[in-house]
Amino acid sequence: MSLNLADIKSASSDEALFKLLSAELNHRLPKSVHDNCDVLVKSIRELPRGLRAMAAIYHLDISMAMDDLVWHFFNFFHRGLCDETKLGLRELEALEVAEVFGQALAKIEPNWDKIGQLKEESPQAFANWYDSSDLSAAFKPLNKRLWEICAASPQYGLLQFWLIYARKYPERVLENR
Repeated sequence: MSLNLADIKSASSDEALFKLLSAELNHRLPKSVHDNCDVLVKSIRELPRGLRAMAAIYHLDISMAMDDLVWHFFNFFHRGLCDETKLGLRELEALEVAEVFGQALAKIEPNWDKIGQLKEESPQAFANWYDSSDLSAAFKPLNKRLWEICAASPQYGLLQFWLIYARKYPERVLENR
């Protein structure tokens, strides 16, 4: 599959546009790439500008649908992916989400090494630590705000920004920086 500008411009609905973008990203980033964050980040960085941004926020959207920000940092424990997520949110003009994500990174930073150690142990070890830590309370307003933003587009969550961006800047979806 090779997405082109005409496809993006002629998408008649959000659903049609989302399917086009998703299909292109799935083609360029097969499931096997998602198994290793080093490989994933390298692959994301090789994508055209808009697709790069879209791919970079995908896992954050999943995290917010399934868990919360702290679990996101555990599940996707990779500084390069965090950097790509920040850049992607800015590129997609999801500025409030970028601000919340930046605040979350600042709050998680003092715990980064501990999360890395727990990542080596097990999800249960992380859950036990997280439940007994002060992170839940510290992240409550950040999670709440991101869940509110996701709820504004229940069908797409944070991926709503893919659609807004593709309609506003269709040429950027496929162009290199």
